[in-house]
Amino acid sequence: MIKKLKSFSKQLKQELAVYRLVLKHPKTPWLAKLFLGLAIAYLLLPFDLIPDFIPVLGQLDEVVIIPILVYIALLFIPKTIIQDCREQVQSTIE
Repeated sequence: MIKKLKSFSKQLKQELAVYRLVLKHPKTPWLAKLFLGLAIAYLLLPFDLIPDFIPVLGQLDEVVIIPILVYIALLFIPKTIIQDCREQVQSTIE
């Protein structure tokens, strides 16, 4: 269980590094940058669409909204850009 959690944590850190590079990439479409920016902003801003004090729904909005925004952003980004950024992240790890 702890191994899986560490592996998930490592993978999440790598994906965040990839998205950071994708945001900075000059060929990333502005619409993709907008959706990634919205996902990051929604995660960091102190307010939610559904307040956290509402049981279950308050915590689920981040689990649903952020992945949807990231997914939409990834639809607009050419696969070559994502692959280049993944390779950059992998080369810094090794």
